[in-house]
Amino acid sequence: MAGGSKKKSAGPPSRVWGTLRTLWQEKHLVLFKAEYTFLVAAVLWFLEIGINIWVIRKVAYTEIDWKAYMDEVEGVINGTYDYTQLKGDTGPLVYPAGFVYIFTALYYVTDHGLNIRTAQYLFAAFYLVNLLLVFRIYHRIQKVPPYVFFFVCCASYRIHSIFVLRLFNDPVAMVLLFAAVNLFMDDRWMLGCGLYSLAVSVKMNVLLFAPGLLFILLWEFGLLKALPKLSLCAAIQLLLGLPFLLENPTGYVSQAFDLGRQFFFKWTVNWRFLPEEVFLSRYFHLALLGAHLFTLLLFTFRRWKRPGESIMALLKDPANRVQPVPKLGADHILFSVSCRRPGLK
Repeated sequence: MAGGSKKKSAGPPSRVWGTLRTLWQEKHLVLFKAEYTFLVAAVLWFLEIGINIWVIRKVAYTEIDWKAYMDEVEGVINGTYDYTQLKGDTGPLVYPAGFVYIFTALYYVTDHGLNIRTAQYLFAAFYLVNLLLVFRIYHRIQKVPPYVFFFVCCASYRIHSIFVLRLFNDPVAMVLLFAAVNLFMDDRWMLGCGLYSLAVSVKMNVLLFAPGLLFILLWEFGLLKALPKLSLCAAIQLLLGLPFLLENPTGYVSQAFDLGRQFFFKWTVNWRFLPEEVFLSRYFHLALLGAHLFTLLLFTFRRWKRPGESIMALLKDPANRVQPVPKLGADHILFSVSCRRPGLK
Protein backbone atom coordinates (compact mmCIF):
# COMPACT_ATOMS: atom_id res chain seq x y z
CA MET A 1 0.00 0.00 0.00
CA ALA A 2 1.27 3.49 -0.85
CA GLY A 3 2.75 5.26 2.10
CA GLY A 4 3.58 2.00 3.90
CA SER A 5 1.41 -0.52 5.67
CA LYS A 6 -0.84 0.68 8.46
CA LYS A 7 -0.71 -0.97 11.85
CA LYS A 8 -4.00 -2.68 12.59
CA SER A 9 -5.76 -0.96 15.52
CA ALA A 10 -6.81 -3.00 18.51
CA GLY A 11 -10.56 -3.43 18.29
CA PRO A 12 -13.05 -4.76 20.82
CA PRO A 13 -12.07 -8.45 20.25
CA SER A 14 -8.45 -7.58 21.14
CA ARG A 15 -9.54 -5.80 24.33
CA VAL A 16 -11.72 -8.75 25.32
CA TRP A 17 -8.86 -11.16 24.64
CA GLY A 18 -6.51 -9.00 26.70
CA THR A 19 -8.97 -8.95 29.59
CA LEU A 20 -9.41 -12.71 29.47
CA ARG A 21 -5.65 -13.24 29.34
CA THR A 22 -5.14 -10.99 32.37
CA LEU A 23 -7.94 -12.78 34.17
CA TRP A 24 -6.33 -16.16 33.49
CA GLN A 25 -2.94 -14.93 34.64
CA GLU A 26 -4.43 -13.63 37.88
CA LYS A 27 -6.94 -16.42 38.42
CA HIS A 28 -5.48 -17.16 41.85
CA LEU A 29 -6.16 -13.54 42.88
CA VAL A 30 -9.73 -13.18 41.61
CA LEU A 31 -11.22 -13.91 45.03
CA PHE A 32 -8.82 -11.59 46.83
CA LYS A 33 -8.48 -8.44 44.69
CA ALA A 34 -11.28 -5.89 45.05
CA GLU A 35 -10.98 -4.93 41.38
CA TYR A 36 -12.68 -8.25 40.54
CA THR A 37 -15.74 -7.39 42.65
CA PHE A 38 -17.98 -7.01 39.61
CA LEU A 39 -17.01 -10.39 38.14
CA VAL A 40 -17.40 -12.38 41.36
CA ALA A 41 -20.62 -10.57 42.29
CA ALA A 42 -22.13 -11.29 38.86
CA VAL A 43 -21.33 -15.01 39.13
CA LEU A 44 -22.77 -15.22 42.65
CA TRP A 45 -25.88 -13.25 41.68
CA PHE A 46 -26.77 -15.65 38.88
CA LEU A 47 -25.96 -18.58 41.15
CA GLU A 48 -28.38 -17.15 43.69
CA ILE A 49 -31.25 -17.41 41.20
CA GLY A 50 -30.86 -21.18 41.21
CA ILE A 51 -30.31 -21.36 44.96
CA ASN A 52 -33.52 -19.44 45.69
CA ILE A 53 -35.55 -21.64 43.35
CA TRP A 54 -34.09 -24.74 45.03
CA VAL A 55 -34.81 -23.38 48.53
CA ILE A 56 -38.40 -22.53 47.65
CA ARG A 57 -39.06 -25.94 46.14
CA LYS A 58 -37.14 -28.14 48.59
CA VAL A 59 -37.18 -26.41 52.00
CA ALA A 60 -40.41 -26.20 53.97
CA TYR A 61 -41.98 -22.78 54.40
CA THR A 62 -42.46 -21.73 58.04
CA GLU A 63 -45.46 -19.61 58.94
CA ILE A 64 -44.60 -16.88 61.44
CA ASP A 65 -45.89 -13.42 60.44
CA TRP A 66 -47.26 -13.66 56.89
CA LYS A 67 -50.81 -14.60 57.90
CA ALA A 68 -50.80 -11.85 60.52
CA TYR A 69 -49.67 -9.35 57.88
CA MET A 70 -52.52 -10.39 55.62
CA ASP A 71 -55.08 -10.16 58.45
CA GLU A 72 -53.85 -6.66 59.31
CA VAL A 73 -54.04 -5.28 55.78
CA GLU A 74 -57.39 -7.02 55.25
CA GLY A 75 -58.73 -4.93 58.11
CA VAL A 76 -57.67 -1.78 56.26
CA ILE A 77 -59.20 -3.09 53.02
CA ASN A 78 -62.45 -3.62 54.90
CA GLY A 79 -62.49 0.02 56.00
CA THR A 80 -60.81 0.10 59.41
CA TYR A 81 -58.36 2.99 59.71
CA ASP A 82 -58.02 3.04 63.49
CA TYR A 83 -54.62 1.43 64.12
CA THR A 84 -55.67 0.25 67.56
CA GLN A 85 -58.32 -1.94 65.92
CA LEU A 86 -56.03 -3.59 63.35
CA LYS A 87 -54.80 -6.97 64.52
CA GLY A 88 -53.43 -10.28 63.27
CA ASP A 89 -52.62 -13.68 64.71
CA THR A 90 -49.47 -12.41 66.41
CA GLY A 91 -50.98 -9.23 67.88
CA PRO A 92 -51.76 -5.65 66.85
CA LEU A 93 -50.44 -3.90 63.75
CA VAL A 94 -47.16 -2.26 64.79
CA TYR A 95 -45.71 -1.13 61.45
CA PRO A 96 -46.09 2.29 59.77
CA ALA A 97 -48.41 3.02 56.87
CA GLY A 98 -45.98 2.20 54.07
CA PHE A 99 -46.11 -1.41 55.23
CA VAL A 100 -49.90 -1.38 54.85
CA TYR A 101 -49.81 -0.14 51.25
CA ILE A 102 -47.06 -2.50 50.08
CA PHE A 103 -48.51 -5.57 51.75
CA THR A 104 -51.98 -4.68 50.49
CA ALA A 105 -50.54 -4.97 46.98
CA LEU A 106 -48.99 -8.32 47.96
CA TYR A 107 -52.37 -9.36 49.41
CA TYR A 108 -54.02 -9.02 46.01
CA VAL A 109 -51.12 -10.48 44.00
CA THR A 110 -51.05 -13.60 46.20
CA ASP A 111 -54.79 -14.34 46.09
CA HIS A 112 -55.60 -12.66 49.42
CA GLY A 113 -52.36 -13.99 50.90
CA LEU A 114 -53.28 -17.65 50.32
CA ASN A 115 -50.84 -18.36 47.49
CA ILE A 116 -47.68 -18.80 49.54
CA ARG A 117 -45.61 -20.08 46.62
CA THR A 118 -46.25 -16.90 44.62
CA ALA A 119 -45.32 -14.84 47.68
CA GLN A 120 -42.08 -16.78 48.02
CA TYR A 121 -41.10 -16.10 44.43
CA LEU A 122 -41.91 -12.41 44.91
CA PHE A 123 -39.66 -12.31 47.96
CA ALA A 124 -36.96 -14.15 46.01
CA ALA A 125 -37.16 -11.26 43.53
CA PHE A 126 -36.83 -8.81 46.45
CA TYR A 127 -33.78 -10.76 47.58
CA LEU A 128 -32.12 -10.62 44.16
CA VAL A 129 -32.75 -6.89 43.87
CA ASN A 130 -31.43 -6.39 47.39
CA LEU A 131 -28.32 -8.43 46.58
CA LEU A 132 -27.75 -6.44 43.40
CA LEU A 133 -27.91 -3.18 45.38
CA VAL A 134 -25.49 -4.50 48.02
CA PHE A 135 -23.05 -5.74 45.39
CA ARG A 136 -23.18 -2.35 43.67
CA ILE A 137 -22.20 -0.71 46.97
CA TYR A 138 -19.23 -3.07 47.33
CA HIS A 139 -18.27 -2.41 43.72
CA ARG A 140 -18.29 1.33 44.37
CA ILE A 141 -16.11 1.25 47.49
CA GLN A 142 -13.63 -1.40 46.21
CA LYS A 143 -12.48 -2.23 49.74
CA VAL A 144 -13.75 -5.77 50.39
CA PRO A 145 -12.09 -8.90 48.95
CA PRO A 146 -14.60 -10.71 46.72
CA TYR A 147 -14.40 -14.05 48.54
CA VAL A 148 -16.38 -12.41 51.38
CA PHE A 149 -19.43 -12.15 49.11
CA PHE A 150 -19.93 -15.91 49.19
CA PHE A 151 -20.55 -15.73 52.94
CA VAL A 152 -22.79 -12.68 52.52
CA CYS A 153 -25.22 -14.57 50.27
CA CYS A 154 -24.78 -18.19 49.18
CA ALA A 155 -23.52 -19.55 52.51
CA SER A 156 -26.07 -17.70 54.64
CA TYR A 157 -29.03 -19.83 55.68
CA ARG A 158 -30.47 -16.97 57.71
CA ILE A 159 -30.71 -14.51 54.82
CA HIS A 160 -32.57 -17.01 52.65
CA SER A 161 -34.80 -17.90 55.58
CA ILE A 162 -35.76 -14.27 56.23
CA PHE A 163 -36.57 -13.60 52.59
CA VAL A 164 -38.14 -16.74 51.10
CA LEU A 165 -38.97 -19.06 54.01
CA ARG A 166 -40.44 -16.56 56.49
CA LEU A 167 -41.70 -13.69 54.27
CA PHE A 168 -40.90 -11.04 56.87
CA ASN A 169 -41.32 -7.34 56.12
CA ASP A 170 -37.63 -6.67 56.78
CA PRO A 171 -36.64 -7.53 53.17
CA VAL A 172 -38.93 -4.86 51.72
CA ALA A 173 -37.54 -2.23 54.08
CA MET A 174 -33.94 -3.18 53.33
CA VAL A 175 -34.41 -3.10 49.55
CA LEU A 176 -35.60 0.50 49.91
CA LEU A 177 -32.78 1.35 52.32
CA PHE A 178 -30.00 -0.04 50.13
CA ALA A 179 -31.53 1.70 47.11
CA ALA A 180 -31.34 4.94 49.12
CA VAL A 181 -27.67 4.31 50.02
CA ASN A 182 -26.87 3.75 46.33
CA LEU A 183 -28.54 7.06 45.49
CA PHE A 184 -26.57 8.87 48.21
CA MET A 185 -23.37 7.53 46.65
CA ASP A 186 -24.55 8.90 43.30
CA ASP A 187 -25.18 12.37 44.84
CA ARG A 188 -28.94 12.05 44.30
CA TRP A 189 -29.81 13.24 47.76
CA MET A 190 -33.47 14.20 47.46
CA LEU A 191 -34.46 10.93 45.82
CA GLY A 192 -32.31 9.01 48.30
CA CYS A 193 -34.00 10.72 51.24
CA GLY A 194 -37.38 9.91 49.73
CA LEU A 195 -36.53 6.21 49.50
CA TYR A 196 -35.05 6.25 52.99
CA SER A 197 -38.32 7.63 54.35
CA LEU A 198 -40.25 4.94 52.46
CA ALA A 199 -38.03 2.34 54.12
CA VAL A 200 -38.88 3.81 57.54
CA SER A 201 -42.56 3.64 56.59
CA VAL A 202 -42.25 -0.13 56.17
CA LYS A 203 -40.42 -0.84 59.41
CA MET A 204 -39.48 1.60 62.14
CA ASN A 205 -36.08 0.06 62.90
CA VAL A 206 -34.68 1.72 59.76
CA LEU A 207 -34.65 4.86 61.94
CA LEU A 208 -31.49 3.40 63.47
CA PHE A 209 -29.65 4.63 60.37
CA ALA A 210 -30.91 8.20 60.91
CA PRO A 211 -27.95 9.57 62.94
CA GLY A 212 -25.48 8.64 60.21
CA LEU A 213 -27.74 10.06 57.52
CA LEU A 214 -28.14 13.31 59.48
CA PHE A 215 -24.35 13.62 59.72
CA ILE A 216 -23.70 13.21 56.00
CA LEU A 217 -26.51 15.65 55.15
CA LEU A 218 -25.03 18.27 57.49
CA TRP A 219 -21.50 17.59 56.21
CA GLU A 220 -22.54 17.97 52.58
CA PHE A 221 -25.06 20.82 52.88
CA GLY A 222 -25.14 22.45 56.31
CA LEU A 223 -28.38 22.86 58.23
CA LEU A 224 -30.28 25.24 55.93
CA LYS A 225 -29.70 23.24 52.75
CA ALA A 226 -30.32 19.95 54.55
CA LEU A 227 -33.74 21.09 55.79
CA PRO A 228 -35.57 20.51 52.46
CA LYS A 229 -34.31 16.92 52.43
CA LEU A 230 -35.28 16.35 56.05
CA SER A 231 -38.64 17.96 55.36
CA LEU A 232 -39.19 15.55 52.46
CA CYS A 233 -38.63 12.61 54.83
CA ALA A 234 -41.18 14.04 57.27
CA ALA A 235 -43.69 14.90 54.52
CA ILE A 236 -43.64 11.34 53.16
CA GLN A 237 -44.38 9.96 56.63
CA LEU A 238 -47.22 12.42 57.07
CA LEU A 239 -48.71 11.76 53.63
CA LEU A 240 -48.58 7.97 53.95
CA GLY A 241 -50.03 8.02 57.44
CA LEU A 242 -52.70 10.64 56.72
CA PRO A 243 -55.74 8.30 56.47
CA PHE A 244 -54.82 6.75 59.82
CA LEU A 245 -53.84 10.05 61.44
CA LEU A 246 -57.22 11.52 60.55
CA GLU A 247 -58.98 8.55 62.17
CA ASN A 248 -56.91 8.21 65.36
CA PRO A 249 -53.62 10.15 65.41
CA THR A 250 -52.55 8.99 68.87
CA GLY A 251 -53.35 5.37 68.04
CA TYR A 252 -51.36 5.49 64.80
CA VAL A 253 -48.24 7.11 66.26
CA SER A 254 -48.23 4.96 69.39
CA GLN A 255 -48.66 1.72 67.43
CA ALA A 256 -46.52 2.38 64.34
CA PHE A 257 -43.66 4.04 66.24
CA ASP A 258 -43.80 2.30 69.60
CA LEU A 259 -40.30 2.69 71.04
CA GLY A 260 -41.13 0.64 74.14
CA ARG A 261 -42.43 -2.50 72.42
CA GLN A 262 -41.23 -5.77 73.96
CA PHE A 263 -39.67 -8.39 71.69
CA PHE A 264 -40.35 -12.06 72.48
CA PHE A 265 -37.30 -14.08 73.52
CA LYS A 266 -38.38 -17.11 71.47
CA TRP A 267 -37.83 -15.16 68.24
CA THR A 268 -34.39 -13.73 69.02
CA VAL A 269 -31.30 -14.90 67.16
CA ASN A 270 -28.57 -12.43 68.10
CA TRP A 271 -29.22 -12.69 71.84
CA ARG A 272 -30.09 -16.37 72.11
CA PHE A 273 -27.04 -16.97 74.32
CA LEU A 274 -28.58 -14.86 77.11
CA PRO A 275 -30.98 -16.17 79.77
CA GLU A 276 -34.56 -15.13 78.99
CA GLU A 277 -34.89 -13.05 82.16
CA VAL A 278 -31.84 -11.01 81.15
CA PHE A 279 -33.12 -10.52 77.59
CA LEU A 280 -36.49 -9.27 78.91
CA SER A 281 -34.98 -7.05 81.60
CA ARG A 282 -35.51 -3.30 81.23
CA TYR A 283 -32.04 -2.79 82.69
CA PHE A 284 -30.60 -4.75 79.77
CA HIS A 285 -32.59 -2.60 77.35
CA LEU A 286 -31.35 0.59 79.05
CA ALA A 287 -27.78 -0.72 78.92
CA LEU A 288 -28.09 -1.29 75.15
CA LEU A 289 -29.58 2.18 74.71
CA GLY A 290 -26.80 3.69 76.79
CA ALA A 291 -24.15 1.85 74.75
CA HIS A 292 -25.79 3.10 71.56
CA LEU A 293 -25.85 6.72 72.73
CA PHE A 294 -22.27 6.47 73.98
CA THR A 295 -21.14 5.10 70.61
CA LEU A 296 -22.91 7.95 68.82
CA LEU A 297 -21.15 10.46 71.07
CA LEU A 298 -17.80 8.83 70.31
CA PHE A 299 -18.46 9.08 66.59
CA THR A 300 -19.67 12.66 66.96
CA PHE A 301 -16.56 13.94 68.74
CA ARG A 302 -13.87 11.50 67.54
CA ARG A 303 -14.85 10.77 63.93
CA TRP A 304 -17.35 13.35 62.74
CA LYS A 305 -15.82 16.43 64.39
CA ARG A 306 -12.99 17.93 62.38
CA PRO A 307 -9.78 18.97 64.19
CA GLY A 308 -9.71 22.67 64.94
CA GLU A 309 -13.48 23.10 64.52
CA SER A 310 -16.47 22.86 66.79
CA ILE A 311 -19.02 20.16 66.08
CA MET A 312 -21.44 23.04 65.55
CA ALA A 313 -19.53 23.90 62.38
CA LEU A 314 -21.54 21.16 60.69
CA LEU A 315 -24.57 23.44 60.89
CA LYS A 316 -22.90 26.03 58.68
CA ASP A 317 -22.97 26.11 54.92
CA PRO A 318 -19.83 24.22 53.73
CA ALA A 319 -18.69 27.34 51.85
CA ASN A 320 -18.63 29.34 55.12
CA ARG A 321 -16.63 26.87 57.23
CA VAL A 322 -13.11 27.65 58.41
CA GLN A 323 -11.58 24.64 56.66
CA PRO A 324 -12.44 23.53 53.11
CA VAL A 325 -14.91 20.65 53.13
CA PRO A 326 -13.84 17.66 51.02
CA LYS A 327 -16.50 15.72 49.19
CA LEU A 328 -17.60 12.58 51.00
CA GLY A 329 -16.51 9.45 49.15
CA ALA A 330 -18.67 6.38 48.67
CA ASP A 331 -16.89 4.54 51.49
CA HIS A 332 -17.41 7.44 53.91
CA ILE A 333 -21.11 7.61 53.07
CA LEU A 334 -21.49 3.88 53.60
CA PHE A 335 -19.54 3.97 56.87
CA SER A 336 -21.55 6.90 58.24
CA VAL A 337 -25.00 5.59 57.32
CA SER A 338 -24.14 2.15 58.70
CA CYS A 339 -23.46 3.45 62.21
CA ARG A 340 -26.50 1.89 63.86
CA ARG A 341 -27.46 0.08 67.05
CA PRO A 342 -27.75 -3.72 66.99
CA GLY A 343 -31.39 -4.62 67.49
CA LEU A 344 -32.92 -7.04 69.95
CA LYS A 345 -33.44 -9.67 67.28
